Amino acid sequence: MDSITLIGTSGAAICLVAFVLTQFHEWEGDYLIYEFFNFLGSLLLLIYAVYLNSYPFIVLNTIWGGVALWYVFVDLKRNMHMKNNL
Repeated sequence: MDSITLIGTSGAAICLVAFVLTQFHEWEGDYLIYEFFNFLGSLLLLIYAVYLNSYPFIVLNTIWGGVALWYVFVDLKRNMHMKNNL
């Protein structure tokens, strides 16, 4: 397997792990780890899509990763706020 295929496969696997763990109620959709996995997976898939010049996939993963990254920061801010209130 070449390196770019490994990057794309890893990104897909990371996103699928997050999805499966939420479906089996191991993770909740608002967990920081869930959002981080979505961000990391979409970032790897974005790299793969750029390499392939796949514009629909570039748009999808840019939006997916941007939303996930936004919520990573929201979750981090909420966690810091909760620690400061203890």
